[in-house]
Amino acid sequence: MERETLEVDVLIVGGGPAGLSAALRLAQLQKAAGERLSIAVLEKAREAGAHMLSGAVLDPSSLRDLVPDFEAKGAPLATPVREDRVYFLTRNGKIKFPFTPPPLTNHGNYIISLNKLVKWLAGLVESEGIDVFTGFPGADILMDGDRVLGVRTGDRGIDKHGERKTTFESGVDIHGKVTIFADGVRGNLTKELVRRLGLASADHPQLFAIGIKELWDVPPDRVRAGTVIHTMGYPLRFEEFGGGFIYAMPEGQLSVGFVAGLDYKDPMFDPHVAFNQFKRHPLVRGLLDGGQMVRYGAKALPEGGWYAIPRCYADGALIVGDAAGFMNSMRLKGIHLAMRSGMQAAETAFDALRAGDTSAARLRQFERKINDGPVRRELYPVRNVHQMFGYGLLAGLAYSGLSLVTGGWWFAPIGSEPGHDRMETLAHYHGRSGRAIPGAGTNAIKPDRRLTFDTLTNVHYSGTRHDEDQPVHLLVQTDVCHTICTEEYGNPCERFCPANVYEMIVKEGAGRQLQINASNCVHCKTCDIMDPYQVITWVPPEGGGGPRYDGM
Repeated sequence: MERETLEVDVLIVGGGPAGLSAALRLAQLQKAAGERLSIAVLEKAREAGAHMLSGAVLDPSSLRDLVPDFEAKGAPLATPVREDRVYFLTRNGKIKFPFTPPPLTNHGNYIISLNKLVKWLAGLVESEGIDVFTGFPGADILMDGDRVLGVRTGDRGIDKHGERKTTFESGVDIHGKVTIFADGVRGNLTKELVRRLGLASADHPQLFAIGIKELWDVPPDRVRAGTVIHTMGYPLRFEEFGGGFIYAMPEGQLSVGFVAGLDYKDPMFDPHVAFNQFKRHPLVRGLLDGGQMVRYGAKALPEGGWYAIPRCYADGALIVGDAAGFMNSMRLKGIHLAMRSGMQAAETAFDALRAGDTSAARLRQFERKINDGPVRRELYPVRNVHQMFGYGLLAGLAYSGLSLVTGGWWFAPIGSEPGHDRMETLAHYHGRSGRAIPGAGTNAIKPDRRLTFDTLTNVHYSGTRHDEDQPVHLLVQTDVCHTICTEEYGNPCERFCPANVYEMIVKEGAGRQLQINASNCVHCKTCDIMDPYQVITWVPPEGGGGPRYDGM
């Protein structure tokens, strides 16, 4: 097939905080040096920020270094944090921590909408003359041996049977002297690059969690703007990792969310139901009663810590942000680390281009910048935290406390296994006689559609839209689903997906079959991460499809 080719100096794949920070830093560097680079940013969403979702409390340290006058330039910071509260929840009660643990102290931070912040960053990048191509997902990596040459964007105008429609347009081959991969958690291109070049450690695989969030409007006088609440305990069992959060913004807007580790053992556990149970707790119900849910979303979080970060450089390529795993799960923060890694990747790429050397040996300077700077200083002391929670809540809390006191110097690297390998079979976890009803989790409850909602209702509030006449973007070996997966695990995809994408239905004459409702997908990547057989591969749909996280 004849394809159009575009040549650039730096190609940035992903228009989130990391990718846009890289683009803006490149613009600053070339301006200071009196040079001109060709820079392109690819973003799969239909508009900048549309796929951006986070809690979100922003540590402004990286933003301040990138845009010193960010307040004067109108950075959309909803409110400074004015109060922190931390609770341990029981089924019907709460115990307030007598003090706020240092990682959860947010003095000097801001509650924000990541969607709005990224839109603002994209405006700054475009004002510097850098092209941000929205609606263009990266579909494949262009390589010559071990050297990354660039990225091929996805074809458009293919119907659900794989045939070309009259609107067909072939993808474009974009060649970059340096390609910066900023395609987010479990990014399809970063995942493939890490696999091809063996960049990750087998002893320290990336660990993940799923974050589920709703935006609520409640009476403005109910919670003071700037209040940050974190919880642990109920509805999770001691063997499960995670907790809840409530962030109060001006005019009665609340960000209400729940994080569950994607390394749970119970195959019948349902993270979305756990979120609903969290909202039914008296503490949360009291804040939400009489309010209105206005937006919903879900995304995976990289929580493996320092040792799970892959080698982030290769010939012609760098990996930044959530794609690399730069997140502090103890602080529940990653935006500032994504931005910092993007800025340092930009500096590395700029120096390499000026030297005419974009080899891995030259781009290794990025690793040195990470190791010598604020990213390592923050992540190294808490490098084993998520791994210790694998031994239960009490072990995790004990280790977290010791890490804060000692910086973790006394503890050797803790090995781990991928979350999907920790899931146990029905027979092992529940026993032969203890199987739950197919499709329903052990923690199942009936949504009331006022405080708690089913996944289909929530998907409606995510703004998700896909052209249904296109190939399914969830590649599944379906012969596993209605045979051994039903028998061994009870089809956990029906529960770990927060968007009702996977549904086991009974077809006359064929028995139970998997139905993939791909148009529901909110691009959280949980299925790609948590399927026990690893037979699900998430790839981007036709450009522009997916959620629209306005205000999230």
